[in-house]
Amino acid sequence: MANDLPLRPPPPLLDDACALFLDVDGTLIEFAERPDAVTLLPEVREAIGRISDRLEGAVALVSGRPLAQLDALFAPLDLPAAGLHGHQVRNADGTVHDSSEDESTTEWLHALHQQAMRFAHGHPGVLIEDKGPSMALHWRAAPHSANEVRAFAERHVRGNAHYRLQPGDHVVEFVPVGSDKGRAVRRMTQYLPFRGRLPVFVGDDLTDEHGFDAANRLHGWSVLVGERDPSEAVFQLKDIRSVHAWLRENAW
Repeated sequence: MANDLPLRPPPPLLDDACALFLDVDGTLIEFAERPDAVTLLPEVREAIGRISDRLEGAVALVSGRPLAQLDALFAPLDLPAAGLHGHQVRNADGTVHDSSEDESTTEWLHALHQQAMRFAHGHPGVLIEDKGPSMALHWRAAPHSANEVRAFAERHVRGNAHYRLQPGDHVVEFVPVGSDKGRAVRRMTQYLPFRGRLPVFVGDDLTDEHGFDAANRLHGWSVLVGERDPSEAVFQLKDIRSVHAWLRENAW
């Protein structure tokens, strides 16, 4: 008989000394073939808002999406957030820290985008997502092209000291070196209302491992959504619906 039990215990409820950091795609919302085709359930948005009130604003989104997309998805909530894997960070007071690129990097990205579009034209279903300072190649609609997409990404990042590849669920991204979710968490915990609280990071993908590690090292805890090993996460929730249920429990 198959064992349906998670590899790790479920997370406890948050106490008032915690700060909550939430990944978005694959954690709060289901994946879609196109990043703009997702929706957030109103009751999940409401629960997050209640938790934010209870924790005096110490709830943040930490995502590969840019801040503008996060704001549109979670409106009318106005949450602290890290976008583009921490390349953009917005504090609770609204201050945005957005790392800048030099001219040579901008030119490299422009050329890369053109080459990626030509590549996608020859591989129907592959989606190129331009995120400004980063770029993602999605193959959710073309699973047979996975190896070719990875090979394209590895070939084009080779020799560039300013960018690295960040693999994810049916996606690989070109992201600036020095930007990851762990750094974003560490940065945000230096400021109120997060400072002095125990960070709790919830995420599902390889991109979230940096966040798990940061939360653990800061004496907080980490929650993996779904089943994946190895992982730095201490606790585990079975799926997105389980995350929603856990959030509702914490909202009261």
